[in-house]
Amino acid sequence: MKDLRTLRGSIVALVTPFTAEGRVDHAALKNLVEFQIANGTDAISPCGTTGEAPTLSVEEYAAVVETVVKTVRGRVPVIAGAGSNATAKAIELSKIAAELGADGVLSVGPYYNKPTQEGFYQHFKAIAEAISIPILVYNVPGRTGSNIEPRTLMRLAQIENIFGVKEASANLPQMMEILREKPENFRVYSGDDAFTLALIACGGDGVVSVAANEIPRQMKQLCDAALRGDFATARAIHYKYLPLMNANFIESNPIPVKYALALMGMIEERYRLPLVPMREDTRQKLRAILEELDLI
Repeated sequence: MKDLRTLRGSIVALVTPFTAEGRVDHAALKNLVEFQIANGTDAISPCGTTGEAPTLSVEEYAAVVETVVKTVRGRVPVIAGAGSNATAKAIELSKIAAELGADGVLSVGPYYNKPTQEGFYQHFKAIAEAISIPILVYNVPGRTGSNIEPRTLMRLAQIENIFGVKEASANLPQMMEILREKPENFRVYSGDDAFTLALIACGGDGVVSVAANEIPRQMKQLCDAALRGDFATARAIHYKYLPLMNANFIESNPIPVKYALALMGMIEERYRLPLVPMREDTRQKLRAILEELDLI
């Protein structure tokens, strides 16, 4: 088992490619994994928000995790999304990921239910007691409707196999509070590409990145530069690719990034409802940014 407490850098939040018939495109998925590894991505996280996990059946979920694990062949850690707003379902998915050889799981705070802080704690504690592989807590209040507060995270940090948090609150003061109070070996990753540089500068460890689907090498370089204290290089990369980081959210993620990957010839532009293709005006904006960056 890999020690994920040493993991720093760029972790790609991998898309799930689909065929024209609506099935998971495992051939394209394998190619995406190889593209990531060839470009230095530090870890791969399938079946998260960017992977349209809520639309995958349990069987499809298992098949995606298995394909990624088998394609990676131990070259980088695989941190499989395994979250649910039902604790029992989150445990089920986490056990599947563990059995298939994932090195860890990414577990989102329960959405829609809006648990109390004690509810968050008990939810993640139950998952941690059910599996032995490491758990990365995922805090994304903009999608879940409720925020995992720093004091709750500090309680969770005391649980042996909870090794860190993907912080996507877009709340820099909250991120700094977590960084100030956390145990030394508790990892903090940005859940927003545009906050990567700021979070690392404040003491964070990297990013779980949407943009790394399109620019894995550049996100790796940004993180590496910032982590070694070369902020001039990190800033140059950050500001060059900031328009793309922002454009990836011009419509709901992963709609823009899948359109971009389709333009780059890596996947078919296929989504599952309730996600639909981009509007023509936003397509033109994203395409112009990709052309300016010589990505297409």
